[in-house]
Amino acid sequence: MIRITPAAGNRKHLVSSIHLKNLTTMKTLHFSIQINAPKATVWNALWEDPHYRQWTAVFQEGSYAESDWHEGSKIRFLAPDGSGMYALIDKKIPNEQMTFRHLGEIKDGVEQPQDWQGALESYHLSENEGVTTLNVEMHTIEEYEQMFKDTFPKALEAVKRIAEQ
Repeated sequence: MIRITPAAGNRKHLVSSIHLKNLTTMKTLHFSIQINAPKATVWNALWEDPHYRQWTAVFQEGSYAESDWHEGSKIRFLAPDGSGMYALIDKKIPNEQMTFRHLGEIKDGVEQPQDWQGALESYHLSENEGVTTLNVEMHTIEEYEQMFKDTFPKALEAVKRIAEQ
């Protein structure tokens, strides 16, 4: 399940629909893009707050994250109204990998564990001669597979624009 959140209306529908599904029904999606910038620059484009807000706006205008960004810490992926999802930072290797283990949704300010907890979303960066390849692997339910296939490449293009500035 992705925390790089779908549009506000979609996120609410997504979160409320997913809780009825079991993690075993999740699909694994893969996305990749090459960026003409070093890994450190791409990493900053992904995770520094102003940049994060910029590229996740593709999913939901005003999206933001709350975390100390340390491995093992909780992270909250939020819409402007405070609804969203929460996860743990399962693995963080600066400039190389960030993996989120999703736990549940946030509704009316309350964290609610879901049946799909444990779904992963991973970002991997590798660099060759100043060009970084960003690979993303994420779990989602079949119902939202096409939405992510349509939208996630746009988010990665936004990361590319930010990093190549």
